[in-house]
Amino acid sequence: MENIDVSSLYQSAIGYMTTYGVQFLLALLVLLIGLWLIGKITRLVNKQLTSNVNDITLAKFLSSALNIALKVMLVISVASMVGIQTTSFVAILGAAGLAIGLALQGSLGNLAGGVMLLIFRPIRVGDYIESQGHEGEVKDMGIFVTTLETFDKRHIILPNGPLSNGNLINFTSSKERAVEITFGIAYSDDMKAARDALTALMNSDERVLTKEANTIAVCELAESSVNILYRVFVKTDDYWDYFFEVQEKGKLALEAAGCTIPFPQRDVHNYQGS
Repeated sequence: MENIDVSSLYQSAIGYMTTYGVQFLLALLVLLIGLWLIGKITRLVNKQLTSNVNDITLAKFLSSALNIALKVMLVISVASMVGIQTTSFVAILGAAGLAIGLALQGSLGNLAGGVMLLIFRPIRVGDYIESQGHEGEVKDMGIFVTTLETFDKRHIILPNGPLSNGNLINFTSSKERAVEITFGIAYSDDMKAARDALTALMNSDERVLTKEANTIAVCELAESSVNILYRVFVKTDDYWDYFFEVQEKGKLALEAAGCTIPFPQRDVHNYQGS
């Protein structure tokens, strides 16, 4: 067996570490600084877009896309610093991208859905929506998913693909909403007194928009009650406050007018044979 020249191997190792070790450390340093700068640039762009364009949805979407693009460019630059040929690396990324794209068709669909949401703007950050069996306030719109926040502070993540292609209800896209409540009174009650009491309740609240087609009318002759539809329009921001308040005030107003709120009941007659 030939003798191994330990000194030569040591010198080769030192030379290799000197040549490539410095490149590796430099590449690592560039990667860390680059990630830090990308974070700063993304936040700055998001802040500028939010203040100048005054569109939180567009700002979040563009800053998210910019963040991903800059990170891809950074990875390519760092790879070239450690000796990987850029052209080969780009070719590898292209092949890998094709394979990943075929494997992640759903994610690409979510990306396309995010672009469609950005272009057509059916929803914006801050809107209250219902979609895919969930409802909540839109807190964030990314390029792949949209985040909703419910009343009890739960976060719901919805993929953008189904969100852009499925049924979507936007409760806050209009500045006005109709509050609809059904009040039931007994058949023996004075219907005119009930209608006058509810009309007075409607006219006494400044939140009710009088220029709209507000309605107070009998809508159903039910089994145990005469149901009166109370439909008034208010500003969207006032909807929930008025919705909860008017139910209590409506009950008190009807009771003050001498009306009763009936409950379902059934008379049972027992006939005994002679």
